[in-house]
Amino acid sequence: MSNEILESDMRNKPFGTRLRAAMDARGPLCVGIDPHQHLLDSWGLPDTVEGLASFTYGVVDALADRVAVFKPQSAFFERFGSGGVAVLEQATIRLREAGALVIIDAKRGDIGTTMAGYASAYLSEKGPLACDALTVSPYLGFGSLQPAIDEALEAGAGLFVLALTSNPEGPQFQSARTADGSTVAGAVLNGLRELNADADDLGSFGAVVGATISSTDEDLNINGPLLAPGLGAQGGTADSLTKVFGTAVRNVVPSSSREILGAGPDATALQDAAARANDAYRAVLGY
Repeated sequence: MSNEILESDMRNKPFGTRLRAAMDARGPLCVGIDPHQHLLDSWGLPDTVEGLASFTYGVVDALADRVAVFKPQSAFFERFGSGGVAVLEQATIRLREAGALVIIDAKRGDIGTTMAGYASAYLSEKGPLACDALTVSPYLGFGSLQPAIDEALEAGAGLFVLALTSNPEGPQFQSARTADGSTVAGAVLNGLRELNADADDLGSFGAVVGATISSTDEDLNINGPLLAPGLGAQGGTADSLTKVFGTAVRNVVPSSSREILGAGPDATALQDAAARANDAYRAVLGY
């Protein structure tokens, strides 16, 4: 498959524009790379840096030129220390060279210069873990994200902000009411809507909305992407996306990990699993 989405005229475009082009070209599927011990075991690999590298590069080699978006979970690399982070760094480089976009799932959240440091590491093209977008946490206040927002704007990168997660503890914060009466989740979505107001098609500032939340009264039309984890082994289905996301479903980035990764280590089996999932999401999301 050609790398049409990495042509020079796209490299300098905002993340939202590049994301739409990538999904148009390759389908909307986002493959989560979550190399936890159970998956390494199922591939017959040791729970070591060497096993991590074999697993990760196996996924990259099989799918990098076929899938639009990848979402490596930083924790599963960090648990191996510097060697694991080096694997994440190299995987990110190789995925992007193959024309895929990379969202590093690190859920960073802090204030001031600390947040700026995270943003520099992940979002600046000169950063050691330079990626296309980063997941971040807004629970120190939406304004605490400003250093990451500024870095993303400068680099043409994106952010995915936690908004409506599907973990049972999430509503304790996300459904709480702010001083103006909106929910915390609603305030996050409003902040993203403002950031994306001038985008022609798809803004670069997205929300994380669990695919298994069943439904919500919040307005998900933020003119930006909606990263939807929880598909496949976690219970979410392609057909459930319309129920959860309604009129915003076209902007969903459906993320699946175990459903795809469990088919390995055979490269053809990985490719077939990804193609089946991608076809199902294409039909629902209109790609």
